[in-house]
Amino acid sequence: MGRCDGKVALVTGGASGIGAASARMLAAQGAQVMIADRDTANGKAVAAEIGSNAAFVALDVASQDSWDAAVAATITAFGGWNVLVNCAGILRHGSIESETMDDWRQTMEVNVKGTWRGCKLAVAHMKAGGGSIVNLSSIAGIEGGADLCAYSTSKGAVRLLTKSVALYCAERGWQVRCNSVNPGIIETPMLETYFAERDDPQAEREAWDRVMPLGIRGEPEDIGHMIVYLACDESRLVTGAEMVVDGGAMAR
Repeated sequence: MGRCDGKVALVTGGASGIGAASARMLAAQGAQVMIADRDTANGKAVAAEIGSNAAFVALDVASQDSWDAAVAATITAFGGWNVLVNCAGILRHGSIESETMDDWRQTMEVNVKGTWRGCKLAVAHMKAGGGSIVNLSSIAGIEGGADLCAYSTSKGAVRLLTKSVALYCAERGWQVRCNSVNPGIIETPMLETYFAERDDPQAEREAWDRVMPLGIRGEPEDIGHMIVYLACDESRLVTGAEMVVDGGAMAR
């Protein structure tokens, strides 16, 4: 038996990085997985790699209509829905002086509003039968970054949104758990893009490498293991928690 037998998971940002790793790992543990992403080609490829327990749906988390369609497709394909993994996100560098309004708005639209939209739909569908919501925050949402003004703000908002959802459901007797995962430095396409945009990508990477005391770079699967735990019934008493996976960075 798999740890996630009987689970139906909708994974946003599932075409690459942490989302793709989580989708593979959830499916390996028995879950049926809907991979949702704007990247149709890679999303379909991940679904095909997983096999019959997976499908793909196009999702723009900044669009309510797109969310409604993705949830409907998940329920139609698998007959239900009891796990949401909110992985979709964007990373932009910018300080309080250099951040543009367009970058600020886009970051909030995707990272905060996109997560909020997913949580709202998940609660509406899961409150009768229970479920698990996993929101991707970041250690940048716990400890601010001088050059990550919008990103840190958005991930801090996700942390507290998670707690609000968790308490709301618990106080009503609904078995809908909501937790955040706060990764440290993880090797993903999003991080590679961030480094490429810097004036000295190698120097930036070396500076980030020094953040994690264990001295190793995280892989998407390191976060996937935590997501599997939060999705399955082993974590039935865990809600409103901040699960930090950062090689010791926040221990300082």
